[in-house]
Amino acid sequence: MASMNTKTLTQRALNVIDQYLHFKIGNAVCSIPYFNNKTTRTRGGLRVAIGKGSPKEIFEEVQDIVIKNHISINALTNDSLKRLLADNNIGIDCSAFVYYVLNAESEERKKGHLDKHLSFTNCHGILGRIRCSLRPIENCNVATFANDKNSRSIPIKEIEPGDIITMKSEENNRDHILVIHQIEYQNSIPATIHYSHAIAYPEDSPYGSGIYQGEIQIISPDKYITEQRWIEDNSEGNSNRLFIRARKSKTEIRRLKWF
Repeated sequence: MASMNTKTLTQRALNVIDQYLHFKIGNAVCSIPYFNNKTTRTRGGLRVAIGKGSPKEIFEEVQDIVIKNHISINALTNDSLKRLLADNNIGIDCSAFVYYVLNAESEERKKGHLDKHLSFTNCHGILGRIRCSLRPIENCNVATFANDKNSRSIPIKEIEPGDIITMKSEENNRDHILVIHQIEYQNSIPATIHYSHAIAYPEDSPYGSGIYQGEIQIISPDKYITEQRWIEDNSEGNSNRLFIRARKSKTEIRRLKWF
């Protein structure tokens, strides 16, 4: 008889995902929109204004906007909250989302803050290192997570919650990252991988972007990750936008070196 078991991230890390996926103000709930700082070319400023804000920082910023614009919190609907966030350029990018989730996971594993371990590959010289030490989240991107100084590539058979899937692309602004939050095993072999990520698909409006979740069903653990069955938003195969992107990129399963 097949033996099944499930592993997840720690509850604290799962809570971070939920705070972005089900962001709540008053009675309104929505997914935090995606924000790409490279696209808007915003420099400096508060983290919440450049796609790097924590759920708490985003909540406080929205409260300020509501007060300044005399908006009734109780009058907000799910749709109007999403529009309020998107219209005010409040969102989260894929690497910052993963940063906050894995930072919570690292702390719960008694490994400490991510910035104490990460080697920031885009910070050069004394001034660059100072900048990264003062603003680690702002200077952490997909390339940082995917760098061999910070993570190592692993096979499907070894995958665990807290691992990441990185997609490195030659196209501008097309690098992407997923965090694995749950895995179902059959006889100790991964059977289904559940992931979360922040994304804006090109054909979607700003109001359609945000936190998505999906699963990768393992057809054969000896095959490459893009040879498995990817399902997201009830779509798979050539209709699955993330799967198409994964096949066009250098896609790897990676594990932080201190995990």
